[in-house]
Amino acid sequence: MGAVKSLASPTVDAFSAAATRPRVIAAGPLDARAGGLMLLLCLLWGLQQVSLKAAADEASPMLMVALRSGVALALLAGLMRWRGEAPQRQRWRTGAVAGALFGMEYLLVAEALRLTQASHVVIFLYTAPLFAALGLHLRLPAERLGGRQWVGIGLAFGGVALAFLGGLDGPGGDSRALLGDGLALMAGMAWGATTLTIRCTALAAAPATETLLYQLLGAFLLLLPGAWLTGQWRFEPTVAVWAHLGFQSLVVSFASFLTWCWLLRRYLASRLGAFAFLTPLFGVMLGAWLLNEALAPSFVAGSLLVLAGIVLVSKP
Repeated sequence: MGAVKSLASPTVDAFSAAATRPRVIAAGPLDARAGGLMLLLCLLWGLQQVSLKAAADEASPMLMVALRSGVALALLAGLMRWRGEAPQRQRWRTGAVAGALFGMEYLLVAEALRLTQASHVVIFLYTAPLFAALGLHLRLPAERLGGRQWVGIGLAFGGVALAFLGGLDGPGGDSRALLGDGLALMAGMAWGATTLTIRCTALAAAPATETLLYQLLGAFLLLLPGAWLTGQWRFEPTVAVWAHLGFQSLVVSFASFLTWCWLLRRYLASRLGAFAFLTPLFGVMLGAWLLNEALAPSFVAGSLLVLAGIVLVSKP
């Protein structure tokens, strides 16, 4: 998929490395099973911001992401130990950079969810493939952008400008909503920078599990003290909160990673990545349906331009 072959997943840039290493099983075209699994994964990934927003009154999004990262980190460490895998010492430095960027991404996401709608967060977060494509264009000769990709980037950033107006046009739209949209866009930049770090450093040769380990560790170490220092330590142990935490940690941060890694071993990464635009689409639809979020016309129009741009940039 060119510059953004791994960006279908909102939590795991580790797959950039997995997608470029030789596979034991020959990768083939998508079949009905792979298509169904990708639709399910995109639905789950689109639901994660909605889930964080839905539980925000009882559990701080920042603390929730920190806790889910800790749970997923423990599960992943156990899996790696069972497989006999261990992080390589020579990759710790670049791993720390990737982990810090990943933690910063979700620090920004957590703050954005306090200020703006979940549907806005998911659209601006998923500008990450555009920033990754621009960075890889400058760093790797094989990732140079062609005319179609430049048109896609232009469309997408025009859509971002238009979607920003939706932060002011909708009900309750004010400077807080605009700030939240800006933070979500910065989270997309951080995600793009994480991908760039993975693709252009020693992490490109690391197993996907090792790279994910760095990212989860970075998120846990950054967001847990961040939640305490900013007073976002709210966690009411209700059934609903535990259900959201279980979904975030077991399903989003762990099980979806294993499923995606399994798919990458068996199917062409470019074909899998073509589903990337479905995640923000599902996120917007679920935010409107489950959270009753009003969608301003300018935001809807801008979102469609962003999605069209992502398709053009990501198309094999």
